[in-house]
Amino acid sequence: MNTHKQGPDSGSAGAEVVRVSGLQVAALKENGQLTPIVQDVAFNIGRGEVLALIGESGSGKTTIALSLLGYARTGCKITGGNIQVGEHDVLTMNDRQLQHMRGRHVAYIAQSAAAAFNPSRTLMDQVIESAMIHKIMSRRQAQEKAVGLFRALALPDPEHIGSRYPHQVSGGQLQRIMAAMAFITDPQLVVLDEPTTALDVTTQIEVLRAFKNVVQQLGTTAVYVSHDLAVVAQMADRIIVLRDGRMREVGTTDHILYHPENAYTQSLLAAARPKLREQPAPSEDAPLLRISGLVAGYGRPDRRGLPSSRVLDDINLTIRRGSTVGIIGESGSGKTTLARVVAGLVAPARGSILLDGEELPPTLENRTRDQFRRVQIVFQNADTALNPGHTIGRILGRPLSFYHGLDKAAQKKRIAELLDLVQLPANVIDRLPGELSGGQKQRANLARALAAKPDLLLCDEVTSALDTVVGAAILDLLTQLRRELNVSYMFISHDISTVRAICDDIVVLYSGHMVEQCPREALAEAPRHPYSHLLMSSVPDLRPGWLEQAAGRTPQGLPPIGPSDRSIDICTFVDRCGLRMDGICNTVQPPRRLLDNGTRILCHRTISDLEQLQAPLIAEQEIAA
Repeated sequence: MNTHKQGPDSGSAGAEVVRVSGLQVAALKENGQLTPIVQDVAFNIGRGEVLALIGESGSGKTTIALSLLGYARTGCKITGGNIQVGEHDVLTMNDRQLQHMRGRHVAYIAQSAAAAFNPSRTLMDQVIESAMIHKIMSRRQAQEKAVGLFRALALPDPEHIGSRYPHQVSGGQLQRIMAAMAFITDPQLVVLDEPTTALDVTTQIEVLRAFKNVVQQLGTTAVYVSHDLAVVAQMADRIIVLRDGRMREVGTTDHILYHPENAYTQSLLAAARPKLREQPAPSEDAPLLRISGLVAGYGRPDRRGLPSSRVLDDINLTIRRGSTVGIIGESGSGKTTLARVVAGLVAPARGSILLDGEELPPTLENRTRDQFRRVQIVFQNADTALNPGHTIGRILGRPLSFYHGLDKAAQKKRIAELLDLVQLPANVIDRLPGELSGGQKQRANLARALAAKPDLLLCDEVTSALDTVVGAAILDLLTQLRRELNVSYMFISHDISTVRAICDDIVVLYSGHMVEQCPREALAEAPRHPYSHLLMSSVPDLRPGWLEQAAGRTPQGLPPIGPSDRSIDICTFVDRCGLRMDGICNTVQPPRRLLDNGTRILCHRTISDLEQLQAPLIAEQEIAA
């Protein structure tokens, strides 16, 4: 792919495969009226070119992408325009013709691979299904082609992985197998709809490499839908910036990233580079929360009283009043379990949790109403956290009544104050959650927690489901609330940039162990734990070509989280570590080292070893910044 075409509106890479003009899509209201949601969209895509559609939720990017398959979501209707894919005039085709086109000439790769697979059928059967339906090759030929695609997509054991079932592979592997399903018929166009959004950062980089490799090998024409500009910078030749269903700016990737002309594009780029937020100084008094020797997990306890599935091991941390501690790590590292233990939703097997010096009972049943009030949890998904059948006013009124005994008049006044605090308009009080945007629902979710007047908020991935601009606004709000209310946060995220932007101190979890603790400034410095280094190395930069440069320093085909042998206490990162020392790392528990900058790491390697490895990446990041 060529990501360095000249000029903001350069032509296509080859003969035009896709031609779209005057595209109009509308939503059908209950009264039968049509409301435009995509208006006058037009673009061409050349053979072998990747075009990215960028914008917030509601910008129309997925709606436009789906229209290329002749599809409109429930409640929507394509009301005008022309779409040409190869020789196919998409909007004039009947249902039978569209069925023949989909999967054969136009393929789709969705955000969630898990929802795209039948759990009762082998992966191979599902990958080759489209080729069998369209009768474009024999079963044997399709299987041979699938193995070739598995190999091109850097899947392990490509000759045999097709015999497995969906639950027997990882999320990143399943996402790549879904790509093989799309590419099996040599489609003229592939639509990739947020295909890496749900993945951990280390998995994302593997999947991006695989996607880019196969797109280049096959000369694929593609549309890449995303809200992540750093990801798009690695994949796209050209970018269309969308807002409210309209095209705001079109240009080459270089032009959009380095010379944006539209104010909205400029705001997207600013939000994609999280700024360090100035935080008020935390209290120097006794810690608000102190966790000591915490062990927790799930399953029947053994003779020592330890759970059969241990998720957290020897967790020790403090949160000062008015401070924010960030907890980062991949899925399966124990982040959410830690929050649930503090909230009283999971009982610890060992250890203690002190709130203002007093022991917190292990479960909610034994906590007082005031202890319950002082520690509140804000869940990641506001859609499931808010009762869809209750108005925002009723949702906020319940904790006001439960914790503070406010009557209806006092509740109404306090609800108005809470809505103002989280910057929501007063008229949402009578609206249902389904009538709010994603960012508004998360603000309402936050307001409900604040209604209790807590001392500690456990924020579990509260921005991960939000677009970049909306997520940045939520971070600004959290910083403002901390300043005004002196509330403390445990901020859980897999996004390193977000954690660095808002937190005073950072804890890196890996397989339930604290492998690093550091002030936020130290996370960008060498030395650091090899796992922290892997996380930092895997975050895409906002510049084309980063993916190729990163190939030499980030490992491919990482094994699952945790050591393969858990029968002895050894470094949990040993199977993935490029610095492992056999005979030591796989036999002896690592020491916890205190570095000059206040960082504590759990590692056998010397400080000089770590600095030598990590210095080149640190220098590169400073140049990029």
